[in-house]
Amino acid sequence: MASLKEDPILEIDGIIIKDEFEIGKPVIDKLREDRPALETEGTVIKGESVIDKVREEGSGGQGERDMVPPTSNSIHRSGSRPQLDLSKAAIEGNFEERDPTILLPNQSDDISHLALDIGGSLIKLVYFSRHQDRPTNDKRKKTVKERLGISNGNRRSYPILGGRLHFVKFETSKINECLDFISSKQLHRGGVDSHSWHSDTSSNGNAVIKATGGGAYKYADLFKERLGVSLDKEDEMDCLVAGANFLLKAIRHEAFTHMEGQKEFVQIDQNDLFPYLLVNIGSGVSMIKVDGDGKFERVSGTNVGGGTYWGLGRLLTECKSFDELLELSQKGDNSTIDMLVGDIYGSMDYNKIGLSASTIASSFGKAISEKKELTSYKPEDISLSLLRMISYNIGQISYLNALRFGLKRIFFGGFFIRGHAYTMDAISFAVHFWSKGEAQAMFLRHEGYLGALGAFMSYEKHGLDDLMVHQLVERFPMGAPYTGGKIHGPPLGDLNEKISWMEKFVQKGTEITAPVPMASSGTTGLGGFEVPSSKGGTLRADASALNVGVLHLEPTLEVFPQLADPKMYEPNTIDLANHSELEYWFTVLSDHLPDLVDKAVASEGGTDDSKRRGDAFARAFSAHLARLMEEPAAYGKLGLANLLELREECLREFQFVDAYRSIKQRENEASLAVLPDLLVELDSMTEETRLLTLIEGVLAANIFDWGSRACVELYHKGTIIEIYRMSRNKMQRPWRVDDFDAFKERMLGSGDKKPCPHKRALLFVDNSGADVILGMLPLAREFLRHGTEVVLVANSLPALNDVTAMELPDIVAEAAKHCDILRRAAEAGGLLVDAMINTSDVSKDNSSSVPLMVVENGCGSPCIDLRQVSSELAAAAKDADLIVLEGMGRALHTNFNARFKCEALKLAMVKNQRLAEKLIKGNIYDSVCRYEPAS
Repeated sequence: MASLKEDPILEIDGIIIKDEFEIGKPVIDKLREDRPALETEGTVIKGESVIDKVREEGSGGQGERDMVPPTSNSIHRSGSRPQLDLSKAAIEGNFEERDPTILLPNQSDDISHLALDIGGSLIKLVYFSRHQDRPTNDKRKKTVKERLGISNGNRRSYPILGGRLHFVKFETSKINECLDFISSKQLHRGGVDSHSWHSDTSSNGNAVIKATGGGAYKYADLFKERLGVSLDKEDEMDCLVAGANFLLKAIRHEAFTHMEGQKEFVQIDQNDLFPYLLVNIGSGVSMIKVDGDGKFERVSGTNVGGGTYWGLGRLLTECKSFDELLELSQKGDNSTIDMLVGDIYGSMDYNKIGLSASTIASSFGKAISEKKELTSYKPEDISLSLLRMISYNIGQISYLNALRFGLKRIFFGGFFIRGHAYTMDAISFAVHFWSKGEAQAMFLRHEGYLGALGAFMSYEKHGLDDLMVHQLVERFPMGAPYTGGKIHGPPLGDLNEKISWMEKFVQKGTEITAPVPMASSGTTGLGGFEVPSSKGGTLRADASALNVGVLHLEPTLEVFPQLADPKMYEPNTIDLANHSELEYWFTVLSDHLPDLVDKAVASEGGTDDSKRRGDAFARAFSAHLARLMEEPAAYGKLGLANLLELREECLREFQFVDAYRSIKQRENEASLAVLPDLLVELDSMTEETRLLTLIEGVLAANIFDWGSRACVELYHKGTIIEIYRMSRNKMQRPWRVDDFDAFKERMLGSGDKKPCPHKRALLFVDNSGADVILGMLPLAREFLRHGTEVVLVANSLPALNDVTAMELPDIVAEAAKHCDILRRAAEAGGLLVDAMINTSDVSKDNSSSVPLMVVENGCGSPCIDLRQVSSELAAAAKDADLIVLEGMGRALHTNFNARFKCEALKLAMVKNQRLAEKLIKGNIYDSVCRYEPAS
């Protein structure tokens, strides 16, 4: 038996170990094997060290101090903390299996991460799944962390150290589908992809799931019977407020306004969030004044809500679903039923009190005087009249309550809205009209999941409370752009099943449509509100679900500390709010798609399976583009960087991890072969000539970009060296943006002004091959000559032919074989620990050399959003006094207008004519050398 001392607490991979526990001998034997057994706080524990870790952490060491619960906010928490019972633990199945399941027969407490909001109409689910482990180079990372002073000691010990939050909904009347979904994914047992220890919870019936809403009481017995779980009921208002506060604080593009069909995202300052009015529109309507975390008061409400609309609609029309009723309203004309001011005043306005002839005087008022039966009225007219009546009244009552308490902001949530443009416009117009423009209606993209998210947060020690806006990234699974198909929340786990659904969908030829856009207005609204004159078209069957992706939680992401003003920072240079600009870039991406598919399929050996996946990827990404062409703000604020990132995510969705792998390898080999000759040539030059040649080299080598259609065409016409020479021949100054002289003066000094070397330079590298090897490495070498520490910053994940942080150390090691400067710096930076170089003979002089290090940037895109970078990069940036951004993606598409606290050099060759015209008023293959002193 292994026992822990006086009341210690240990948390391993999301599991709490408390008091005495017992581990069976087969488990101990398995843990003693020399292979990873479990992971805690990012550290792989092997063999006997598992037991040592338990003892060390249990004896009051650093781990125990790190696990002090965070300060509790006012939201109600469950008094019981999930605990792990390891007694009689045993390995289930084959002992030779690499990662066998460990069965915990006596486990009694909940270790799942699933929460529900069971309402009268809909069941909303929020559940968590862990990220798959990414390969790491422990030795190299350890050296870099030591150099940069990065410690794992301050990382939280909560279960959520990286993963995904999924959002799913079901109709309450189809609760068995919900139960089947939970069971199929084993969400009540921690999830099929959970890395936690699996427990046989069904055998003891003590597993617990957090739930809120009336159905948490109504269906408690059904959950117990079907899944063997108990529902731990959380207060509905507590959950609504907690969910709303979390979203408004943590998600950048959560809140938006919607007026006259135009969606505009609003960034809320956390320090200025409270107070606000939260209006939750479900079957009924609750209005809650929120003053802070856990501080709120339900100040009003109305029984006229979504249930009223659906109930009356069902009685008055033949609609079988809420969405069908909404779709019907798109084609309606309410003037056939509603009594307007013009009907009373003979088509005249009532100018004295500011009412136009089109103002609704009485909803359904014409039905009084007209001797018609119900069947004489069109269902679509009835649906629209109902929708306007209820939406306008909710908007008016909400404003009156905001007026009572002096609140300027009103947030609307609940599944009544459904992302429906007409509904949001009607509510917005009501608030705007009655407040005379002083109050503002705002909506939430996760509008229907407030309660479920709040219930999820009521689990103790989950870690969500401390997540910041830069630590959440929203991704959209393959199913996101589509109508129809039973895709609930995340992508299907089985790739073949996913592609089969895709093929079936495409064969059906279902048209991908967006909600009807607002057309030129007519005055048919309450108080003269402008409403769409266009009816017709088709409403997406489930608009709200398609606007919500999967939230990826990355606690290791931070804001780049050298940004001059993080609040004003906007990474995207290209404004896709301009429809012609949007259309152009969509065309560029569509034209590039066949070549990308060819490369992706080739990277997998051209197998039939890879061809099938390549075809499915092309259809999925094309569907995303079609969806965004119809509604650019569907997935949040849209920039070119978001589009490029969506493409890379879509590739990964279909298991194309690195589409340009083989191309990168060939280009790296070719470039490394000529690097020694280039370095000899550079060393023969004077310092001033060499600096100019180095910058020319970076610009010329940046032509090797498989993301550019123009460059792809060049590749078919010559060898890598021929293209490089051609590019070098175009390096005639002055360049289109030419700040080289100012940079040269800073580097080399002038007159009596002596140069002052930079302390640390961050070099954001771009493409593999010639770009990094013949361009950026020689520039890095020059900084090292001057005594400047150099940090090469590369992608965490592959994107196009960009070099990654995993690939770069091997490239540096090969280059270092031919250069003492690079070798000494690479040794000092820990890049040669695994290379075929004998480090035992390194002299003390070498060990004191300035280091050359590699860090990952935290992203997998050709562009970079500096509000979301890795903790490694953030640590490296704190002491940096120079940033070099290279390549179109990082220096032009994004960050061209970014300002920094330290000096910045932006280098790129422009490989797109439209970008050249818009950004620098130049031409394709123009060069940009932009030097900016510290802001």
